[in-house]
Amino acid sequence: MIISPKIRGFICTTAHPDGCAAHVQEQIDYVKSKPALKNAAKRVLVVGSSTGYGLSSRIVPAFGGGASTIGVFFEKESSEGKCGTAGWYNSVAFENAAAKEGLYAKSFNGDAFSNEMKQRVIDAIKADLGQVDMVVYSLASPRRTDPNTGEVYKSVLKPTGETYTNKNLNTDKKQVDSVTIEPATEDEIAQTIKVMGGEDWKLWIDAMKAAGVLADGFKTVAYSYIGPELTWAIYTDGTIGRAKLHLEQTAKDLNAEFGDGTAVVSVNKALVTQASSAIPVVPLYISILYKIMKAKGLHEGCIEQIHRLFADHYGADGGPQLDEKGRIRIDDWEMRPEVQAEVEKIWHTVTTETLDDVADFEGYQKEFYRLFGFGLAGVDYTAETDPDRSLPSAS
Repeated sequence: MIISPKIRGFICTTAHPDGCAAHVQEQIDYVKSKPALKNAAKRVLVVGSSTGYGLSSRIVPAFGGGASTIGVFFEKESSEGKCGTAGWYNSVAFENAAAKEGLYAKSFNGDAFSNEMKQRVIDAIKADLGQVDMVVYSLASPRRTDPNTGEVYKSVLKPTGETYTNKNLNTDKKQVDSVTIEPATEDEIAQTIKVMGGEDWKLWIDAMKAAGVLADGFKTVAYSYIGPELTWAIYTDGTIGRAKLHLEQTAKDLNAEFGDGTAVVSVNKALVTQASSAIPVVPLYISILYKIMKAKGLHEGCIEQIHRLFADHYGADGGPQLDEKGRIRIDDWEMRPEVQAEVEKIWHTVTTETLDDVADFEGYQKEFYRLFGFGLAGVDYTAETDPDRSLPSAS
């Protein structure tokens, strides 16, 4: 079939298997162009490994340090003439590339929040790797079923305390307008923390500890975002921010249990991902940010960010460099004062008419399409392609 992009809101309902493979290969090529990682973990579990930062977190240790990797995700393969999800095709491409390099790679597709999934992964670690040296927690989901009670929790993207109004980018219409969002209720805040906080991260670590599959001196990292003050109401001070505070507290709890330096939260740069595209205000901010950071030679994508995380922090003598709250900051280039000063200046004046001049909406769109395998060099999008791609280690 010929596969073309079909956009619905902030998602693309189609994905191109050959384009996704090309996107994965681009990231692999970048990592292989760099010096081999020092002090690299050799057995890595990535929970939420099929797209964005999670996918890059699997590629970097594998192709930069020769690591054996296990990935967990929830994606759909093709069925009845419908293409699979981008994350499915990304994972197929990753496993195929790993096999060519002689690297161990096993993937589990299903509910990462469930006790069953945790047990299946633990069984695979015991059988194939014995233990793991690193656990990367990069799960992004709109809902979570509590594995013990069966209760379903749903996250929301809302401010807390007061109604929030700010500029927004309608990406469908390419219009700068405004958005007003009513504040979350206490129940919505609590549910968002249940979904996006650190509870499940700790449940993974607890289950793995009980099973004896955590190596001595293992490391674990989870991802977060802070961003500039102009986005704080919807992010840092909003429901997501409350969840991320819980994530940071979870890291402290894990360090109290396993020793300082075991668990850390990495604050990453704002990028076009399937998750960030859904957050009001953020697409406009990213479009402006891209323009500025590209002009200054500071722009990074997921793979560059995660390579820097492993090379400059986990590969550094003495371990990760932490801020005053104990976090890794690979958003440091984004948050440079001169970058943020330019963002704020443009933010106050940008309109639909000036968008192309003062922001990089074209770059935003290109990155969005690339998430789903479209717009990659060397891929013939007019040609027929088979959407049915099997995952070698499907479990």
